[in-house]
Amino acid sequence: MTTQRWPAAWLLTDERLGSDLDAALQRAAAARAGILVRHYHSPPEERRRIAARVRELGCVLAMAGDPELARDCGALLLHNAAGPALGLPTSRSVHDEAEAEATASGRHALVFVSPVFATASHPGAAVLGEDQALWLAQRCGIPAIALGGMTPARGARLITRGFSGWAAIDYWLRI
Repeated sequence: MTTQRWPAAWLLTDERLGSDLDAALQRAAAARAGILVRHYHSPPEERRRIAARVRELGCVLAMAGDPELARDCGALLLHNAAGPALGLPTSRSVHDEAEAEATASGRHALVFVSPVFATASHPGAAVLGEDQALWLAQRCGIPAIALGGMTPARGARLITRGFSGWAAIDYWLRI
């Protein structure tokens, strides 16, 4: 059996991307990033449309929430599953020690640890900082992706410290 190799860079989508979504998808595709579709408040038809575009661009597709939708769209990863994973590898969000320990069972393929740095999506929120984020990632015992205020330079630095990759929302709008 072949083990899935996950991208080192990720775009996390949400409704805030609005009309800039396709440009962000194209930038992420050019960087060979994975794309995690998190349009939690969008109807399934919109999420299907985004997933189809991600697949058209040749990116690794991850889908948040709905296991059936993820499976039907051909996702390779299910994030924060709202029910049984239906055979898909899963990932979880990790923001604190309790969430890190809950992932230590090894049943998830990845974790997204956040917020490492200040982020526009959660203005004023407390940040973990590099050391605390790395400590949480190590507690998980599985590949960890750094999220929150990330750039390629920050991501590269965190990868040298033990993260498996980095993820962003706003970065993909600015490049």
